[in-house]
Amino acid sequence: MLAVSPAYAALGGAPLTPPAGATVSNAVSHAAASAVASGASTTASSYTVRTTTLAVGTVVNEYVGSDGVAFGIAWQGPRIPDLPTLLGSYFPQYVQGIQNQRANGGGPVRVAGSALVVRSGGHMGAFAGQAYLPQSLPVGVSPSDIQ
Repeated sequence: MLAVSPAYAALGGAPLTPPAGATVSNAVSHAAASAVASGASTTASSYTVRTTTLAVGTVVNEYVGSDGVAFGIAWQGPRIPDLPTLLGSYFPQYVQGIQNQRANGGGPVRVAGSALVVRSGGHMGAFAGQAYLPQSLPVGVSPSDIQ
């Protein structure tokens, strides 16, 4: 008999399938507008924010582009979510960034590269963070929108 466990999304992949005990609120669609240099026209990108509350109380917001791909993830709660799963193929870059940071003095987690940005911090019982793919941010969406 095979047991199938729910899967999370990976950054750069499809939205997560909620794990056991998690609840998902309705996804909220957003349109991000960006003025063209002449100011005469605007382009709009749409994206969806889907909020999942894990059984441990951590809230994970997924930012999904109109192509169905997660370009950003933010979390807040008593525990850090399963980052290897959430970051997917980007997790090794995250680990390398943390190792580099520790070699240079440590501090709050800040991994910043052209392909991946991760910020995470907090203390026992109160953690928050964000991860996003700079090259995948829709037009008109800034890193500060991922929260």
